[in-house]
Amino acid sequence: MAASSNSSLSGSSLSSDPEDYQPPIWKSYLYQLQQEAPRPKRIVCPQEIETRPKYYGREFHGMISREYADELLRAADGSYLIRESQRQPGSHTLALRFGPQTLNYRLFYDGKHFVAEKRFESVHDLVTDALITLYIETKAAEYIAKMTANPIYEHLGYTSLLKDKLVHRLSRGRTESRRVAFVRDERISSSLARRGALTDAAEKQCSYEKIHNFKVHTFRGPHWCEYCANFMWGLIAQGVRCSDCGLNVHKQCSKLVPSDCQPDLRRIKKVFSCDLTTLVKAHNTPRPMVVDLCIREIELRGMKSEGLYRVSGFSEHVEDVRLAFDREGEKADISAGAYSDINIIAGALKLYLRDLPIPVITFDLYPKFIQAAKIPNAECRLEAIHEGLLLLPPAHYETLRYLMAHLKRVTTFEKDNLMSSENLGIVFGPTLMQPPEQNALTTLNDMRQQKLVVQLMIDHEDVLF
Repeated sequence: MAASSNSSLSGSSLSSDPEDYQPPIWKSYLYQLQQEAPRPKRIVCPQEIETRPKYYGREFHGMISREYADELLRAADGSYLIRESQRQPGSHTLALRFGPQTLNYRLFYDGKHFVAEKRFESVHDLVTDALITLYIETKAAEYIAKMTANPIYEHLGYTSLLKDKLVHRLSRGRTESRRVAFVRDERISSSLARRGALTDAAEKQCSYEKIHNFKVHTFRGPHWCEYCANFMWGLIAQGVRCSDCGLNVHKQCSKLVPSDCQPDLRRIKKVFSCDLTTLVKAHNTPRPMVVDLCIREIELRGMKSEGLYRVSGFSEHVEDVRLAFDREGEKADISAGAYSDINIIAGALKLYLRDLPIPVITFDLYPKFIQAAKIPNAECRLEAIHEGLLLLPPAHYETLRYLMAHLKRVTTFEKDNLMSSENLGIVFGPTLMQPPEQNALTTLNDMRQQKLVVQLMIDHEDVLF
């Protein structure tokens, strides 16, 4: 390979100061290869084929043999035609000349043309992309295998800035550490309190680590990978883009990128139905601001409201609150002047929690909590719940901790609001816990355990969190 293909960064010790930032030298070797790739050359059939599908042009040659197609394509590298299969009438094959051989691919059409995952508006574009891919992967197989060896990711200016922000945030203590200390309590026997794992659990920092949300992306114009600095080749679906922070990388490089996604608020289209960790990182808050704002409003004017959380507010007004949060974020007006019925705010909070794509108690931990609730011994049951809590993602744990503290305060007004921890468990069990398989029978069978888990977290909030 040419020496230029191993270009290094100009300034590998980049400062996190934006004014000192030097952009990396993007590696152009693969771009040059794409420019050198053979161009498609359509082999036109000399006569009109009556059986030609309307979505093919004159490159369709009807039912001809593989050998005859090979003869027609020997004229030039990159030449192609479409033929009907002799072995499977009605199916079509793309015959493509690349180097010394003719390659045959089963060709499909469902509104777009494809031979594999990528779908194209025209056969010409499909062949163009195929020739680029074949040429680059043939000429640069060794280079591609090694191109992730010296990533530029750690040296990109914005990556350094994000790290500095995170360190600064942690140093100011904006993310709360949490220590679970089980102490002697009249509700919990001393044998549980003596257990080492529960008595002196290690501090767990809410670092809010988040993986990137990569999705296949078609880049318009030349693009370079922000992990390895190499060109992203092809006509369409050249790589993946994180829909939360905008990072652009090769598909193979996406497997190597650290779990350090920093969501950009400009990319977060809504508040409700947004992944919990994504939302709190985008807003730089320990918990979703919906939870904070709704609880603040409820504690301000609704703690004595009879049937709080059990009585439903008007669904259209709850929907109005959802739209207000999606549209205005933390500036949404949920005051008494806008919504006098506190049940509307309580309903909006329940809706937010219920609509999370990953519930507060995550799908993968759901079975652990259900099994914990089935343990007959009270001490072991609490210990099992505690162990489950420590496995929750930090943003989920913090949201649950804050909510349980609030619900515990709600129960202190039980004489007025008639909401005991058991009643709240009935309401919030299915809201906070959903089985991985959306099966009505499973949900019905697990309702008792869902209720009990939430009830126990409320009753023992001070020692579980």
